[in-house]
Amino acid sequence: MAQRAVWLISHEPGTPLGGTVRFSRRYPTVEKRAKVFNGTSYVPIPEDGPFLKSLLFELRLLDEDRDFMESRDSCSRINKTSVYGLKVGGEELWPVVAFLKNGIVYACVPLVEQTLSPRPALISISAISQGFELLFGIQDFLYSSQKIDTELNTKLSQLPDLLLQACPFGTLLDANLQNSLDSISFASVTHPQKQPAWKAGTYKGKPQVSIAITEKVKSMQYDKQDIADTWQVVGTVTCKCDLEGIMPNVTISLSLPTNGSPLQDILVHPCVTSLDSAILTSSSIDAMDDSAFSGPYKFPFTPPLESFNLCYYTSQVPVPPILGFYQMKEEEVQLKITVNLKLHESVKNNFKFCEAHIPFYNRGPITHVEYKVSFGQLEVFREKSLLIWIIGQKFPKSMEISLSGTVTFGAKSHEKQPFDHICIGGTAYLKLHFRILDYTLTGCYADQHSVQVFASGKPKISTHRKLISSDYYIWNSKAPAPVTYGSLLLNLSLRDNF
Repeated sequence: MAQRAVWLISHEPGTPLGGTVRFSRRYPTVEKRAKVFNGTSYVPIPEDGPFLKSLLFELRLLDEDRDFMESRDSCSRINKTSVYGLKVGGEELWPVVAFLKNGIVYACVPLVEQTLSPRPALISISAISQGFELLFGIQDFLYSSQKIDTELNTKLSQLPDLLLQACPFGTLLDANLQNSLDSISFASVTHPQKQPAWKAGTYKGKPQVSIAITEKVKSMQYDKQDIADTWQVVGTVTCKCDLEGIMPNVTISLSLPTNGSPLQDILVHPCVTSLDSAILTSSSIDAMDDSAFSGPYKFPFTPPLESFNLCYYTSQVPVPPILGFYQMKEEEVQLKITVNLKLHESVKNNFKFCEAHIPFYNRGPITHVEYKVSFGQLEVFREKSLLIWIIGQKFPKSMEISLSGTVTFGAKSHEKQPFDHICIGGTAYLKLHFRILDYTLTGCYADQHSVQVFASGKPKISTHRKLISSDYYIWNSKAPAPVTYGSLLLNLSLRDNF
């Protein structure tokens, strides 16, 4: 007799989701047993978001689902047992024990130690009775007296430790959670929790959690048939957790939209306590296929006091955000340039800024420029031998812009004019600089409703996203191919640093 998972969901009519998962706990060891016992009829436990939506729909607690629906409300589906089957991802998760009391939906999934096809009688599944006993025990603990929100939040923050005592590995030992609380309180008095060596102090103040996802996109575009264009996304998730207590626990979930690009090569901060094996084994070296793990990516951790990088990742997005063409021809003392840029239709057309820098190395100062630009404006830095095309905050409706013109140079001065070992002759590039707020190229986001915080008080949770260009180069299509990608980036980065 064991439970595969337990949830506590606050019913919130009038909100977009209809409710919030206040607590959830999964038991991986029990889940492995379920795979063996259920065989081909096994249905995995869904993530909190899909489970929340499906359960509230089945319980008729969603505002938009009040109308009669044959699949749920027909006479053949009359339910008198508080045991349900939930439609999740085209499959039915059964049995799910669930009931609503005092604005909280209590739910669990008992382990069925046999195949689910044909469906066994409820009376033969002993774990269902154990599930009811566990949920009633949690209810009694939360509402043993008249509670205010602050006291309820404190009780919820105690549940992870209590279930370790009362329901280890999903097997109920004591439904009276107050007994477990008393034993934990006694242990904390006799053995007070020690301050870890890596944490210099504790936070006092208003609880808040800030999550920022920053993606940097790199690209090398050549417009040559014999050289493939390359691009890659590198992401960083930065957190700042201001929470009281010596060892507060936080769980953050990163999610992707349906067409999002899976995260790969994930590296996590040492404070992360556990990870799904699918997260650790997702690598950019492996060929992409439909079976690639696409989240949600859960990171349980005990945060340090300072801001820190929770994780890093890469991703192989199908196309770069901006496709470019750059051509430079030398005609006597002049250079004729042509630039075409196209914003991909899937990218958010709302930039904080967007610029194209066109440097001219190993030449004299710019003395004259004649140009035609279809969008934006061009600035000329004569002494630096540099053109900056300021595109602005939006591309036009056509998503395509162009620049053409001729540039004339004066006598070269070795002391003032920029010099480069790579950009000799016709070898030249255009570099894009842009930033898009509230957007990531992979679609990765952190839903603030899925953030779980086990600490005193209800924290304010804020999330931010942005996409930044980094090493985004478009090379002269008429020039010979530059050196290898890796050594080229090294040379460019060294030059930029000095």
